[in-house]
Amino acid sequence: EAQYNLGNMYINGRGVQQDYQQALYWYRKAAEQGDAGAQNNLGAMYNNGHGVQQDYQQAVYWYRKAAEQGHAWAQNNLGAMYANGNGIKRDFNQAIYWWQKSAAQGNTSARANLATLGIYDY
Repeated sequence: EAQYNLGNMYINGRGVQQDYQQALYWYRKAAEQGDAGAQNNLGAMYNNGHGVQQDYQQAVYWYRKAAEQGHAWAQNNLGAMYANGNGIKRDFNQAIYWWQKSAAQGNTSARANLATLGIYDY
């Protein structure tokens, strides 16, 4: 948890100078130990190319690790990867599946994604 928190401090520049490389280092340490928040944030770094070369397949890998542990934001993010076909074959059924799991936990972004498809039952 401390490694994840330190990664957050570096990515946001709180108490330290913003440093994506340090954020990446600490997120990876926490993610490899199973921290879902760090896995999600590591996925976001790969998705957005922050501190690393953009790599959608790595983003999907880390989002999935966190999503399978029940991390609502990772579930939403993985759904988006499926919907857009980034790093994985486009599959709207999988997108809906992950968005529904996320929405069931109260994630408003996932609910909005489902609502745009006319799906309100989550």
